[in-house]
Amino acid sequence: MSLQISYVSDVLCIWAYVAEVRLDEVRKEFGDSVELEYRFIPIFGATHHRIAEGRKDRGGYAGFGEYVRKVAEDFPHVSVHGRVWNDVAPTTSSVAHEMLCAARVLVNEGVIDPARHDALGGRTLFEEATWQIRSAFFEHARDISDRDVLLDVLGQAGVPANAIDAKLKSGEAMAEMCRDIELRDEHKIEGSPTYYLDQGRQKLYGNVGYRVVSANLRELLEQPGQQASWC
Repeated sequence: MSLQISYVSDVLCIWAYVAEVRLDEVRKEFGDSVELEYRFIPIFGATHHRIAEGRKDRGGYAGFGEYVRKVAEDFPHVSVHGRVWNDVAPTTSSVAHEMLCAARVLVNEGVIDPARHDALGGRTLFEEATWQIRSAFFEHARDISDRDVLLDVLGQAGVPANAIDAKLKSGEAMAEMCRDIELRDEHKIEGSPTYYLDQGRQKLYGNVGYRVVSANLRELLEQPGQQASWC
């Protein structure tokens, strides 16, 4: 039996972009003994309100872009394009989240292969699609609030656009996205990124080092009988 880890993030969050490498390490170290579940929350659901207005005294979009690039300088495994948040400022992360929720439905239905692929560095197709959407914005300065951009990115990652469209049209993707927000509230998730373990009884929030993540996972795997009861 595998240990389920829920990983909650916003695709426009620089800290979640930086932390993707830690997810890769979790896959390498723990393999099939852990099951990664991905949930999305709208930290950047309305960027004009959050950044342009909310950070007006700190330079708005341009000032936030400078902050994001300074964060990335400490992490050589990622890069942030100079146009990010200066010239390219997505209006929302929620369009990307809805499409990724559509892809998650397709995984659950068996339309998208849930297996990990060596060619994708041990990621599943869904995980690779999520990474490619983050990279499209941060590394390549593409506007991932634009549906055409997102469909192009997903198509290049190997996700069938017609199947995504069907889930958007039916409302299933929106329902999944709303469920993610409900789970955020139920588990009192503070922000992005957050790992929640042991059915939400344990949370690791923010720029948590990999050794901390690994130690917590090992404890849960090695001592399952000592986990707290719901009762």
